[in-house]
Amino acid sequence: MTEEYDAPTTMSARVRVVRAGGAGQGARGDHVVVEEPLRVHLTHRGVQTLLGSTMRTPGHDLELAVGLAVGEGIVRTRDDVVTVRPCRDGSGPQMDDVTVVVRDEVDVDLESLGRVSRPTSACGLCGRDEIEQIIAIAPPVRREVHVDVDVLTSLPDRMRERQNVFQRTGGLHAAALATASGELLVVREDVGRHNAVDKAIGYALLGGLVPDVLVTSGRAGFEIVQKAAMACVPVVVTVSAPTSLSVDMARRADLTLAAFVRDGRCNLYSREDRVRVSSAL
Repeated sequence: MTEEYDAPTTMSARVRVVRAGGAGQGARGDHVVVEEPLRVHLTHRGVQTLLGSTMRTPGHDLELAVGLAVGEGIVRTRDDVVTVRPCRDGSGPQMDDVTVVVRDEVDVDLESLGRVSRPTSACGLCGRDEIEQIIAIAPPVRREVHVDVDVLTSLPDRMRERQNVFQRTGGLHAAALATASGELLVVREDVGRHNAVDKAIGYALLGGLVPDVLVTSGRAGFEIVQKAAMACVPVVVTVSAPTSLSVDMARRADLTLAAFVRDGRCNLYSREDRVRVSSAL
């Protein structure tokens, strides 16, 4: 399914820093997050198209590419992917280009590519009509799972324990996928919270896993909830706040959205019946 290669796995770099003010002033070494560009290409029926570009932290690039294809509504199952590989120019793998090859039978609307990844807080939100189109391609998630509130509220801290690069740099987002019983299936880190989600979703699809919960370290924006819906993950957990559009998306996609998940508590904005609590809400 995936082509193995020697990808750059250095997610942090050591730099010189001068600490000023307070105790311990002076020059020393410090770890910072690596941030580099990645281009993701799609090959369908022999035609290659640019699927998207992103600034990411190197590592798990093949998973990121597949996760992006899931978010765009191109890939639904593992069988849709023929292979995912680094692009080659004759001298070896180019670490900043990855290609996802999908089966000829997959229905791909080339003119619509990028409509899902465009509406971000960084580059400006698209028009309301286009948002409606994006919401429309995300099918309602009908999988009925139930998560104990104690399990749900423990997931962010357990994810944090596995954020190895964050512990060195303090500069990475994370995403995790878990079962309803609380088993962490994967934890992925990246400078971009959307990339971290794509990496986790790509890992699950390539591994044939069916996760019940998506956990994120940052704000639950519209795009995060949309990615969960496209991956058929019924519960989204975030330590931070939701937005009005993410709540709307969660309700229309029949997702459970839990935000401000910390200290054993959470706010449930949709489908709260999936969360088992000891007392009535």
